[in-house]
Amino acid sequence: MRRALETTDRPLRIGLNLVFLGERAGGIGRYATELPGALLAAAPETELHVFVSRDCPARLREEAWAGSVRWATLPVGIGHPVLPVAAQFAALPALARARGLDVLHSPANTGPVITPGLASVISLHDLIWLHRASEWEASRVVQRRMRVLVGHCVRHADRIFADSHDAAQDFTQTLGVARERIDVTPLGVRAPARLPSVPEAQMRARLQLGASRVLLCVAQKRPYKNLQALIRALPRLEEEVVLVLPGSPTAHERELLALADELDVRARVRFPAWLSDEELESLYAISEVFVLPSLIEGFGIPVLEAMAHGVPVACARVSALPEVAGEAALLFDPLSQDELVAAVRRILEDPALARRLVERGRERAARFSWRRTGEASIAGYRRAVAGAQGRVLASDASGAPG
Repeated sequence: MRRALETTDRPLRIGLNLVFLGERAGGIGRYATELPGALLAAAPETELHVFVSRDCPARLREEAWAGSVRWATLPVGIGHPVLPVAAQFAALPALARARGLDVLHSPANTGPVITPGLASVISLHDLIWLHRASEWEASRVVQRRMRVLVGHCVRHADRIFADSHDAAQDFTQTLGVARERIDVTPLGVRAPARLPSVPEAQMRARLQLGASRVLLCVAQKRPYKNLQALIRALPRLEEEVVLVLPGSPTAHERELLALADELDVRARVRFPAWLSDEELESLYAISEVFVLPSLIEGFGIPVLEAMAHGVPVACARVSALPEVAGEAALLFDPLSQDELVAAVRRILEDPALARRLVERGRERAARFSWRRTGEASIAGYRRAVAGAQGRVLASDASGAPG
């Protein structure tokens, strides 16, 4: 029996698949955490259902929007390599239909997309896992599984959300996804607290920074982030400059440490592990330059976060980064060590330029609100629902099973 999908004039009933979300989910985790509030800000009348695992971070239920959504907890943990994915594909379509939802959105690259009775949406953030597969994940089994899952999702989802126009173009050129099936839903950034809760002296002491000038990069420690270029830059920068690379340790971090030893700059690099939001706020506050030298990015939230925190930015002239940074950052070729060093030096040595970049950066970051993400997403959901309804009507007209 077919349920009518008349959603043009009434609030949507939306399901968000956050079963994948754990304590350290990185940039996708930030997106997933912000999305419910963004949707409710854009359309307060929305009926929002949030599906999580038993390992859902406790802080998620403490968000300002938490009391305005309907929760469903699947009895699986995220540590198992297969069970969370299997649970999503097996259970969520039935749960979503039982709850009378209009659309189910999976915001972490993969998820159930064959959802009888309702529409499906996938957020595909980038193709790093394909273009730089061995740097993304050493296991060929995991690489193959990702290719299969994403291939299935992009074939069957009613709509695909991309973070940037550059990413959307990549999906079209590389995966053959029709451009009209893709909605660009740019990510956002929160305005920072007026004063960091972790004092500067405490953060400097923790990282043994003394009075050093801080060069900051917030990025996963993987080869495609090109962090080795920042370490190679240190011998060409004044000795009081210290590079800080926060983030969970990876195998690549050992290579970065070896390079720092080889160049005799080990004392000028800090590798703090995972930092809390409060500690990261403090680190932004004491940084003089933020640099993102990535070789590929689907969006680049850290660029906007640095801008929102009043840190002048230099970033690579590749992928989505120019689209995100606009005229508010110094852009450089990430394969040119000279260009990278020149950009950092210009900001460190020209206070007037640094002030201009800070001003432009704050203005640029203000344009990327999470509410804007929510508005673009709501519009995409409605297109997804309309597309699903169109297929049902076409199936009825042809006499095929509905």
